[in-house]
Amino acid sequence: MNHLDTPSAVQRRPSVIVTPTVVVLIALASAAASQALAATPLPAPLQALQKQGLSIVGTFPSPGGMTAYAAHAGTEPIALYLTPDGKHVIAGSLFDATGRNLTTTALDKVVAQPMAESIWGQLAKSHWIADGREDAPKTVYVFTDPNCPYCNKLWADARPWVDAGKVQLRHVMVGILTPTSAGKAAALLGARQPAAALDAHERAHVASNAKTLASGRPKPLGDDSLKPLAVIPAALASQLDANAALMSTYGLQATPALAWKDSKGSVQMRQGAPESDLAGIFGPR
Repeated sequence: MNHLDTPSAVQRRPSVIVTPTVVVLIALASAAASQALAATPLPAPLQALQKQGLSIVGTFPSPGGMTAYAAHAGTEPIALYLTPDGKHVIAGSLFDATGRNLTTTALDKVVAQPMAESIWGQLAKSHWIADGREDAPKTVYVFTDPNCPYCNKLWADARPWVDAGKVQLRHVMVGILTPTSAGKAAALLGARQPAAALDAHERAHVASNAKTLASGRPKPLGDDSLKPLAVIPAALASQLDANAALMSTYGLQATPALAWKDSKGSVQMRQGAPESDLAGIFGPR
């Protein structure tokens, strides 16, 4: 699990992240467009945007003498229109004389699969702790704060799938909820046996946390099962920073936040502990 830099912000379409449920990717990519793009050097304005962190994945038809490029920054698809002189790029949507948007459908078709592969690759290279069997047929990434009561609830609710070997949760550790969150997350990532340490921490709070949530007065988990590191080593701090940056890139602001692939291979994201929807995410028990 390695550090991965996240793309910087560029001019974008409105975010595709809509909570609580997000369908991030919806279509198949255009392989022919991607192959043509790879074989041809990009014009200077597009190369400059690439250096700023934009991923350019293909082209699609465009009127008016312009060349349209499909790109994305994080989970946000972006249409770029290169002017005929090849010296300028316009980011945004193109409309015809009737007011019809000519960009959205074409952009989604070209950018969907490369963006899915990019997102899944970023998640795989983030800093996570495995919870469940490696050969589980379903993988779900969860941005987890060790002090988050709803993360603990999700952990408990997921046991039937995890214990049956049907799902592996990959807890992408972040420390954003309380002052001790980062120290606890670092302690888990740096443990000799991170999976066992995470299991012990979550299991120790299931009963008491369930009562607290039932009372309608949720509160952060206590420190009795996991002592936060007073001083976080630089390497672990870097891992936590990278995880938090990745979470921010996807527009996710609270834990737990889940990312998974649906039956069509599209990546979906959701914030919260969706007890009633777990079968839709994890599959049948």
